[in-house]
Amino acid sequence: MIDLHKTNDKRSLLAGAIRTALLSGLCLGVGAAYAQQRDDREAQDEQQQTDVADLGAVQVTARRRTETLRDVPISVTAISGEQLQDMGAEDITYLNQVVPNATIETSRGTNNTLTAFIRGIGQQDPVAGFEAGVGIYLDDVYLNRPMGAVLEVYDVERVEVLRGPQGTLYGRNTIGGAIKYVTKKLGREPSLSLEGSVGSFSQADLIASAELPLSDTFAVGASVASFNRDGFGKNRFLNEENYDKDIVAIRASAEWSPTYNLFFRLSGDYTDDDSNPRGGHRLIPGLFSGAPVLDDVFDSRSGMTGPNNAEQKGIALLAEYDISPAWMFKSITSYREDDNIQQVDFEALPVADVDVPVIYENEQFSQEFQLAYTSDRIAGIAGFYYLDANAFNAFDVLLAQTGEVIGLPGLNAFTEGDIDTESWSVFADVSFDLADYFGLDTGLELSIGGRYTSDERDSRVLRQTFIGGNSPTFGGPGIPIQTTSDFSGSETFTDFTPRISLAWQPSENHNVYGSFSQGFKGGGFDPRGLTTAAPDFNGDGTVSEDEVFEFMKFDPETVDTWEAGIKSSLFDRRVSTSLAFFYSDYTDIQVPGSVGVDTDGDGLSDTFAGVTTNAGEATVKGVEFEGTALLGRNLMTSGDNLSAATAVGYIDAEYDEFIALVSDPATGSQALQDVSDQRVFQNTPDWTAHFNLRYDRPLAVLSNHGTFSIIGAWSYRGDTNQFEIPSQFLDQSAYSLYDASLIWKRLDGKYEIGLYGRNLGDKEYKVSGHQFVTPDGQTATLGLEGVANAFFGAPRTVTLTAKVNF
Repeated sequence: MIDLHKTNDKRSLLAGAIRTALLSGLCLGVGAAYAQQRDDREAQDEQQQTDVADLGAVQVTARRRTETLRDVPISVTAISGEQLQDMGAEDITYLNQVVPNATIETSRGTNNTLTAFIRGIGQQDPVAGFEAGVGIYLDDVYLNRPMGAVLEVYDVERVEVLRGPQGTLYGRNTIGGAIKYVTKKLGREPSLSLEGSVGSFSQADLIASAELPLSDTFAVGASVASFNRDGFGKNRFLNEENYDKDIVAIRASAEWSPTYNLFFRLSGDYTDDDSNPRGGHRLIPGLFSGAPVLDDVFDSRSGMTGPNNAEQKGIALLAEYDISPAWMFKSITSYREDDNIQQVDFEALPVADVDVPVIYENEQFSQEFQLAYTSDRIAGIAGFYYLDANAFNAFDVLLAQTGEVIGLPGLNAFTEGDIDTESWSVFADVSFDLADYFGLDTGLELSIGGRYTSDERDSRVLRQTFIGGNSPTFGGPGIPIQTTSDFSGSETFTDFTPRISLAWQPSENHNVYGSFSQGFKGGGFDPRGLTTAAPDFNGDGTVSEDEVFEFMKFDPETVDTWEAGIKSSLFDRRVSTSLAFFYSDYTDIQVPGSVGVDTDGDGLSDTFAGVTTNAGEATVKGVEFEGTALLGRNLMTSGDNLSAATAVGYIDAEYDEFIALVSDPATGSQALQDVSDQRVFQNTPDWTAHFNLRYDRPLAVLSNHGTFSIIGAWSYRGDTNQFEIPSQFLDQSAYSLYDASLIWKRLDGKYEIGLYGRNLGDKEYKVSGHQFVTPDGQTATLGLEGVANAFFGAPRTVTLTAKVNF
């Protein structure tokens, strides 16, 4: 276990070691044989010409079989591990800058919990009981919870982002899309690589990777990584780093091929994150204390102390058996668990006004069987998927300052949620080549698929009011004085999600397609709901158990999406483009939220309640364009080239119906009303764009022949709302980010060095936040100080990285 207490000496020693490694790695290149490198250079030039010819032929597994990106009738962004490294990406939230119509960010108040939205559909509440709207996959293993899903970029082969519902092939909770993180497979030769990085805010990262074939059929490999930096800001009250990083991560695998047609891969991963609590920046003065707004958006004044740690681990076994040239069987077995304790200070002040210590404990077992068939005219897959998972969380909402005012010292609202999920599904997807049937000389493919899913959810929600401080769960002396929820419920949700597509290839360089697909996200029970607040639905004067059950439950949500697109390779495959139009009918949308509740009638909120609704219906439509182009070769010297890549997304997302309980200011009575004209889509900017320009040229350094690359990148995001209700405090106006990279790689790949600049304009931009204050910011709705604080994306950073491959 790593000591939670961090010192600057640790980072200084690591940074010194990395600097020494960088200098040593560069010096190793002196005296290399010129003749060999000349041959390497000629070989790379030949390979580069081949790569140019295949600009649109990136290999992906979006349909659970290996295909070129051009042949897949799905909107997919595929980025190789090398491309991510060349752009200076630290973790998968970098995808936020390059994937159209997507929001992929770190969740509010956390260091490694992921918030993901694609085409307006997602989920940003990590509390047990709420399901993600975008599926995250690590080597085809579905991550059931978002904790630990901010995956660091190392040991990665590629990342695929599938946009639109993927219910047929990927199943539950891929209603918005799916993100596939694919790690590298082992090679056939012994290898060792060392990579070190130093940079802004005392960044000091080190990655060591090794592979060792032990026989012709068996090999092992592992990567060990340490990611460290000081904070972008300070906790001025506790004098601690804010937005720092202290992560140790390990990935290991063993591969065995006992026969020519049988393959096993056993893999495991472990991550330990000891970064400090991430404190938000107050956007308004303290309404009770008058505390001023700080001048640095990365500074905070939280008074919360206590452990802050996230630990994730998992193991997976992949088995592949080639039954015959046409048939293949695959099994994916996995177990994962994570333990997280976090300190989230909502009001971001020294006083205990809305202080939330929280524990998340998650575990999951999954098993998937696939049977694939491939012939000249038919390709398909059928399978079975099973998931057995538990999500537990417990948290206090310490309202000590409020308690002092109302005569309840140490007032605290405690919540415990324990959710069991047992899910199974069967699925099939088959593609037929109809060209011969219709007498066509060009390709015509019809794909039909479907998936039946059964989700059983067992939920326990316990909510209690304490006085005297934190609850015993967090080591406090609190005494329970009221139970506001003691709920147990179970429900099974089922759905069938079909998909059909028709793709026509007028030539091998073009693919025109149209598709219909459906997505499904299971229902559940509000993990913050107050059973004592359940209404009398039938007006008989009593609230029955059935009415409490219906009050706590929320239904599944579904989306029907129609998509039409064209993928092309033009000008001798020097230009590749992908254009897609989509229209989605989004129904029974799950919208979780929280409001302050006054349980004793004194006019002050002394607890809070979950308000999760199936808001109604929405229409989401838009367009996406992605393109790459080789603009020129041999421009300034023999062997150089200039290339460009772009991605543009536009989305128009509007609620057609949003049913909410609205209070009449005059009478105080409440009634259900359609407020769709007052609601917006969260985390869904109307425009997203990315453009990068890259110049590569041969360059020798200390007699080492290699390639020098210059990359400049621009990304843009339009106006973004953090929640369904517009907020003058949290909503982010449109902004641009500028990045640049300078990279040199020796031709044989032995040495690499790169200088990466991110957010060079030092733009301040919000990515998430909390608000418990009236729209004008004058009245607190939970606590006394008022909660309106934001979390910001990284400021300008510069990183120097060197890598040696042995």
